[in-house]
Amino acid sequence: MDESTKTKAIDALNRIMELELAGVVRYTHYSLMVFGYNRIPIVSWLKGNAEEGLLHAHKAGELVTLLGGHPSLKIGELVETLRHDIGDILRESLEHEKKALDGYYELLKIAQQGQSVLLEEYARQMIVQEEFHFDEVNKMLRRPGH
Repeated sequence: MDESTKTKAIDALNRIMELELAGVVRYTHYSLMVFGYNRIPIVSWLKGNAEEGLLHAHKAGELVTLLGGHPSLKIGELVETLRHDIGDILRESLEHEKKALDGYYELLKIAQQGQSVLLEEYARQMIVQEEFHFDEVNKMLRRPGH
């Protein structure tokens, strides 16, 4: 992989790391704001997403250092919408999952250009996981029969 492509890959991985860390904060916040009859399973699901986001951020950071880069200390965009209805939380989660997917697709493109099997396989695995997360949230927003 040439230096220009390596720099692009490091930048993409740092953006992914920032997005995933923002997800940790978002999902943790959301888990605190759920009320009502379905609180326990939804809070458990949100906490699980926060934990997984931390693992994803760590993996992206490991790849940054593998490429000789410096992991970002930034966190992706955090906007307090003050909307805490379960539907609102899920729609915001869907937006977040879409941004994460976009980040991994961007990394895949860079990995293919740089002919890095390691980064390409990593990006593909993460895309699969994020596609399942996106679909899971999408299904939670749909009404039965739709």
